[in-house]
Amino acid sequence: MLRGASAEALAELSQQAARTRTLDEAAALGNQLFGVVAVVRRDVALRRALTDNSVEAEARSGLARAVFGKALDEPALALVAEAAGRRWISANDLPEALEQVAVTATVRSAGANGEQVGDELFSVKQLIEHNPALRGALADHSRTPEDRSGLLLGLIEGKTLPATAVLVGQAVARDRGAVEVTLQDYLDLAAAALEEAVATVHTARELSADEQERLAAALSKQYGKDIQLHIVVDPELIGGLRVEIGDDVIEGTVASRLDDARRRIAG
Repeated sequence: MLRGASAEALAELSQQAARTRTLDEAAALGNQLFGVVAVVRRDVALRRALTDNSVEAEARSGLARAVFGKALDEPALALVAEAAGRRWISANDLPEALEQVAVTATVRSAGANGEQVGDELFSVKQLIEHNPALRGALADHSRTPEDRSGLLLGLIEGKTLPATAVLVGQAVARDRGAVEVTLQDYLDLAAAALEEAVATVHTARELSADEQERLAAALSKQYGKDIQLHIVVDPELIGGLRVEIGDDVIEGTVASRLDDARRRIAG
C-alpha cells in the first residue's frame, strides 16, 4: 500500500486519468500505462532517474517525455510526465502507482459493464485455484511470460470482455508472485474504481438471487458502500457463511462452530 507523498501522488494521477472522454481513450490509456510500467520495472537506472528527488521535478518530467514521447498518446504521456515530476517515497512506488491507474482505466473502459469485469476476474481466479496443473504451468518460470499469458488467455478466449482479457494478460506478464494473487489485487482495484467493495462469500450451497440481494444489502449497510458479492460454494462448510471483505472475516459456518465446540471440549 502506498503511503505519504506516494499516496498523494497516486490520488492526483487517478483524478487525471479519470478525465478520459471516451471508453476507447480509457482503454488506450490503460494499455499504454501497462507498457510504461513494464519498462520502468525492468530498467532500474531509468526508475531511479525518474524518482530522484534531488533532481528538479521539471527535469524528471522532461526525461519521461524524452523516453516515452514517441510511444504514447498525449493523455498517457502527460500522465507519465506528471508522475515523474511527483515526489515518491520509494522508487518502486512509481510503477506501482502507474499500474493501479492502468487497472482502473482498463476497468472504466468497459463502461456500464465494469461490474462484469470483476465477476470475470473472479471466475478466472477460481479457475486457476481449482486447477493444480494450470496453476503449476503459470508458476513455471522456465516458460516465458508470453507463453504463460498465452496459455491462460487461450482458455478464456471469446468468453470475457476485452477489458478482462487485458487484465488477465497483465496479471501473468507482471511476473511478480502468483497470478491468482495479482488477480485479487486487480479485483480490489476494479471494485474501488466502481466505488464498491468486494466480498468473497464461502457457502455450503448456492445462494438464491433473493438471498444474495439481502446479504449484499446488509453488508452495504454495515460498510457504508455498495458490495459486490463473489460466491464460492464449499460443501465442507456444512452450512452457514464465511464472508471475507479485505482483511475482515465474518465467520458463521457450521464447520467453524463445530471446531469451536471441539476446542472447548478439548480445553
